[in-house]
Amino acid sequence: MVEDISSIQATAYQAAKELITLAKLQPGQLFVVGCSTSEVAGSRIGTDSRYELAEAVFTGIYQATKEAGLFLAAQCCEHLNRALIIEEEAAERYHYAPVNVVPQPKAGGSFATSAYRAFAHPVAVEHIQAHAGMDIGDTLIGMHLRDVAVPVRLSVTSLGEAHLVCARCRHKFIGGPRAMYDEELM
Repeated sequence: MVEDISSIQATAYQAAKELITLAKLQPGQLFVVGCSTSEVAGSRIGTDSRYELAEAVFTGIYQATKEAGLFLAAQCCEHLNRALIIEEEAAERYHYAPVNVVPQPKAGGSFATSAYRAFAHPVAVEHIQAHAGMDIGDTLIGMHLRDVAVPVRLSVTSLGEAHLVCARCRHKFIGGPRAMYDEELM
């Protein structure tokens, strides 16, 4: 079994905080998370959903994103076509059309359910283009990142038993061999 719940929450917070810093995220940007609590618990994805683990992971990450002024997007599982739970304010700001679905631990996933229950005004949307994200347990968040995603290596490489992969997005490079680029945007 995984380490205690408070340790999971602290590790989730640490990983999110580190990614926010390394990705140089700015207030108002989107931070997507896909999380398999089955994988966190040491089981195969989709086989052992654990709401108490989801709450711990969510609480740690949500605290870090709120401190940074970011919008958190919680990816649902494939049973809801990897829809996302976000605050209504984020949907309005980024012009994402809400859809009608309420995630449940076994249909949408425990992490998305935690987000839905914690957000002030949660809505589900089908697609976003996040500025950075965390994939906890190989949940495939890439479809919800902007075009040029770059891996970010953290000091934290797992959450419980789940593999942790993080990414940030950068602007596309355009031009030929004589083009100059802004180092701050790389």
